[in-house]
Amino acid sequence: MKRMPKDKDMLEEYDFSKGIRGKYAKRYAQGANVVVIEPDVAEFFPDHDAVNHALRSLSEIIKKQKKPA
Repeated sequence: MKRMPKDKDMLEEYDFSKGIRGKYAKRYAQGANVVVIEPDVAEFFPDHDAVNHALRSLSEIIKKQKKPA
């Protein structure tokens, strides 16, 4: 595998001649929050809805704790 002289991370085999520059830029700019959780935590959450529900519940607890008595 021969490396490209200008960019050592690129291999000669990579072909971007038919690529479209910025194809996903607009979608990415709208928001691309990717959070990777550890496998031991992930086993408790079957899908993204379960994670969102748990985080919303936790955020409510945090809000209640921050209110002055």
